[in-house]
Amino acid sequence: MTSPLKYNDFSGPDEHGHFGIYGGRYVAETLMPLILEVGKAYEAAKGDPAFIKELDYYFTHYIGRPSPLYHAARLTDYCKGAKIYFKRDELNHTGAHKINNCIGQALLARRLGKKRIIAETGAGQHGVATATVCALFGLECVIYMGARDIERQMPNVFRMKLLGAKVVPVESGSRTLKDAMNEALRDWVSNVENTFYLIGTAAGPHPYPAMVRDFQSIIGREVREQMQVAEGRLPDTLVACIGGGSNAIGLFHPFLYDETVTLIGVEAAGHGIESGQHAASLAKGSPGVLHGSRTYLLQDDDGQILEAHSISAGLDYPGIGPEHSFLHDAGRVQYVSATDEEALAAFKLCAELEGIIPALEPSHALAHVLKLVPTLPPNHLLVMNLCGRGDKDIFTVASALGVKL
Repeated sequence: MTSPLKYNDFSGPDEHGHFGIYGGRYVAETLMPLILEVGKAYEAAKGDPAFIKELDYYFTHYIGRPSPLYHAARLTDYCKGAKIYFKRDELNHTGAHKINNCIGQALLARRLGKKRIIAETGAGQHGVATATVCALFGLECVIYMGARDIERQMPNVFRMKLLGAKVVPVESGSRTLKDAMNEALRDWVSNVENTFYLIGTAAGPHPYPAMVRDFQSIIGREVREQMQVAEGRLPDTLVACIGGGSNAIGLFHPFLYDETVTLIGVEAAGHGIESGQHAASLAKGSPGVLHGSRTYLLQDDDGQILEAHSISAGLDYPGIGPEHSFLHDAGRVQYVSATDEEALAAFKLCAELEGIIPALEPSHALAHVLKLVPTLPPNHLLVMNLCGRGDKDIFTVASALGVKL
């Protein structure tokens, strides 16, 4: 499919929130004034030096940015190919990239005078980051989480509660991230006056995909600077896992105009693409509307949303951010996939060779890196976004490996 936008026009979205044919605002009429208010406030904040200064302060002194760029020497030796670097966003406060966006949106919510924050979460990392910033700024916090995800992410559920958040189990549908987002949107419609919806990924109605991307682009901007220091040039390849796609677009966006840099997003293939039990929206999906925007979705011929599957709760979602859909059609980013089994093997190898226990989400990216690197020359520079740490996944991994804790 050819995008209506020029191949090299990556400055989107347009004023209506469209990336080519994707994105937009597909929301209840009740929400439209609030969505427009959020968009207007964000445009004003972007141009306000005081907002940028405050954001930079919390990035540096609360999150702990810049996160390190680490040469994974033992994995590089093991693969016998390209030089592997990890962008270590798992070392951020709260253990993932999610906090970058949460700080930004929480500051915007305060700017709007909103005292109540709602959010959805799958793996729990966005929920923890949201609960963290609400504690920091003294805001009421309600987190919607699928009941199945609560079962497999209990450490993060307890962390959210310790931080003062109310965690609401969602029993409808597949009891995962999609259903949690449905419930959060219902809450928002009912509480428009005092509530700000802090969306965790680069999806949803405009301005959220662009806003989340902008806050997460600190990842790619740091990589540009850090690679110049480490190697004196830009990387050749960037790799990141893709669920909704916030960590990936954060890494990719500052490099979209650098044609020498290959960009690779790794979806969750679950039990295998052909099994039908996966979360690979770009590989097996088609354009449709979900959660306020038009994007690639897993859906049947009647447009009914199909259940996604991934061992990783953070990738277990039947859609993807609209900018990724545009970049897929434009051919700027390559999108591949990795299975549960491949991600588990990469998880174990990273722990054993690098002393780093990654989250299951970036373990999917690493699974592809392990296949790709041996095909590349030693002077090829590859950066993978290690966007989360694996504390939250130890029970899931133990169960998958048949280990009783």
